[in-house]
Amino acid sequence: MKVKDTTALLTKLRCCMKTGSKAGHAVNAIVVPSSDAHQSEYLAPCDLRRAFISGFTGSAGTAVVTVDKAALWTDGRYFLQAETELDSNWMLMKMGMKDTPTIEEWLCKVLPESSYVGVNPLLYSSSSWSKMENALEKEGHKLVETSDDLVDKVWENKPAAPSSSLIILKDHLTGKTSSEKIEDLRNQMKEKESKWLVVTALDDIAWLFNLRASDIEYNPVFFAYTVIGLNSVHLFIDQARLTPEVQAHLPSVEVHKYDSIISFLEQNCASEKTWLNSGSSHAIVSSIYKKYRQTTSNSPVSMMKCVKNQTEIEGMVSANNRDAVALCRYFHWMENEVPKGTVTECSAAAKSLEFRSQENDFVSLSFGTISSSGPSGAIIHYSPNIDDDKPVKKDELYLCDSGAQYMDGTTDTTRTLHFGEPTDHEKECFTRVLKGHISLASVVFPAGTKGYWLDTLARMHLWKAGLDYLHGTGHGVGCFLNVHEGPVGTYIGNSDRVVVVASDVELKAGMVITDEPGFYEDGKFGIRIENALLCKKAETKHNFRGKQFFQFESIALVPIQQKLIDKSLLIEDEIAWLNVYHQRCRDVIGPALREGGHAATYDWLIRETEPI
Repeated sequence: MKVKDTTALLTKLRCCMKTGSKAGHAVNAIVVPSSDAHQSEYLAPCDLRRAFISGFTGSAGTAVVTVDKAALWTDGRYFLQAETELDSNWMLMKMGMKDTPTIEEWLCKVLPESSYVGVNPLLYSSSSWSKMENALEKEGHKLVETSDDLVDKVWENKPAAPSSSLIILKDHLTGKTSSEKIEDLRNQMKEKESKWLVVTALDDIAWLFNLRASDIEYNPVFFAYTVIGLNSVHLFIDQARLTPEVQAHLPSVEVHKYDSIISFLEQNCASEKTWLNSGSSHAIVSSIYKKYRQTTSNSPVSMMKCVKNQTEIEGMVSANNRDAVALCRYFHWMENEVPKGTVTECSAAAKSLEFRSQENDFVSLSFGTISSSGPSGAIIHYSPNIDDDKPVKKDELYLCDSGAQYMDGTTDTTRTLHFGEPTDHEKECFTRVLKGHISLASVVFPAGTKGYWLDTLARMHLWKAGLDYLHGTGHGVGCFLNVHEGPVGTYIGNSDRVVVVASDVELKAGMVITDEPGFYEDGKFGIRIENALLCKKAETKHNFRGKQFFQFESIALVPIQQKLIDKSLLIEDEIAWLNVYHQRCRDVIGPALREGGHAATYDWLIRETEPI
């Protein structure tokens, strides 16, 4: 893999820093986050500023550049990737490791007295801004807004902002009209005595208006802001995108230019009680006078969105069933083709896309397929590269983490397979991961439980052997929306921001989260088993103090390879769970395979789901 030489870029950037602040004076450092103006996780090409300036292409990380140093912070999913992609100008800061300083700690250590640290206020969340501002001020430094974006100033041939076509979702796919959703929000606003609600997250806006697009690869969203008043609704978007059909879909919505959001807030909302999300940008939040800000860690839209209605649940189940058909066909194909020695990581990923694209209502992948053989699998968010394509080998573990967008739902499923004979060590590691997966999938828990409280269930069997993994155990999944949907999840291995947001949220019926423990041995292999789980009410023998209890139902029905299981490590309840799960795979996916004319894959499914 060719490493990007960032020397010339950093030299140009440091020249811009000499007059980089909004006030026109120099900044001693700038912070370049992995975000856009909506704090999206995945970005359009025009917003890949951190990747452009550093050469690191992972989805999570923050770059910091001073007059003589450059450092990049990222989490455990990307340590190996960052080590291979960063050139010698950069220091890698491994978040979560004992000796790794925070960005604020590092800046206070390396900067001269009374330094200015510059950040584009549109790209930094209000909560992150406040945290950094307070930490710097304690040491005599100051956080300041930059004049425009300094990385943009050195980015030649920067991609244009996307403007994809808007898709209108019909009521039979959404279960609720946009007007009904807005009315629900207004009722919450009245309870909170809010005059205005500002919505900045792209998936929140897409869900609210029952619209989709493709401005960001794999994410069916479009660039816009929304402000809801008690008597008006305002949409800030490139007005050229509004076809007559879309305008008819939004009959009572006032449309404004996309980049007029700040001036609108300053002129109309600044002096009235305004409901804001602390995850929105500093530029958005600071446009409202402090005494009128009603700030919460999660938007009411995201809280409504993460609890699927019955129509959305049925869509998610249906989408996962069709996806399972494609995956069964794919893994059956891999079993036949890998021993021939002709399959590569990229060709395998392309084949999985081919099978998925043949399913009804397929739209796109939901993220880039992680197709990884042997050592590649140890890179948690690995991306196969056609310029450095690797063979899928019969004697190595193969990890495939993939998903798709369908008109009625979003999928995300991971399986680890071996096409030869796994070692005893590989089987033990796989089985401990499986035991953790089963522990989370089969838990019954009381109302009020937060997702992160359950994280240890997925880790405890690894911990018993002195093993662990450096990522969260699960995340929310959108309904024909972002594959990583906040704020629900089971996190203890992710960033502070993710943990704080998820810690506020109780698990409720209708939520869909993933269950994806893993284990990764650097330079050798990676193991992960992932299913989407639907949270639903549990029928319990007792009802302690009238409490409602919940449980999970796996809605991804793809066989778990039994040759990788050390059956001596499984207890009776775990064997029973696996047999019931595999019977469901037979009962639900088997008929679909036969109806689709995939007799050979049906036979493969029956073989792979034999009871233990």
